[in-house]
Amino acid sequence: MRAEAGKQAPDFTLKNQNGEQVSLSDYRGQYVVLYFYPKDMTPGCTNEACDFRDNKAKFSDLDAVILGVSPDPVDSHKEFMNKHDLPFMLLADEDHKAAEDYGVWNNGIERSTFIIDKEGNLQKEFRNVNVDGHVEEALDYLQNAS
Repeated sequence: MRAEAGKQAPDFTLKNQNGEQVSLSDYRGQYVVLYFYPKDMTPGCTNEACDFRDNKAKFSDLDAVILGVSPDPVDSHKEFMNKHDLPFMLLADEDHKAAEDYGVWNNGIERSTFIIDKEGNLQKEFRNVNVDGHVEEALDYLQNAS
């Protein structure tokens, strides 16, 4: 099943930065801002993560949780989170199955964000995004949707 706006978002279970299993379906009843990024500790991915960090309260006010996904392993995510004080989970998609289900794997992750509603339906896709201004774009969309 490939992610498609207006349909049920593909569920997944991945390990977070602490090695705990996390499923998308754990967040039913909340909006989910699911963002896929290529690699921990790289300049663009760091800027994007820090933008999400700096706007987390605004997303929380809209009853939205932020989940970051990359093919990096759990230990890399933990280091990335600690270095940049990230207040949301990073999920390890080492076999890139979730990325494939969302159509963002092409010999690597294509930076993309998905807004998933409280019932688990994919509301909005932002594909091949530019880092600059993207978090604000996702926030604006969510403010108008909720």
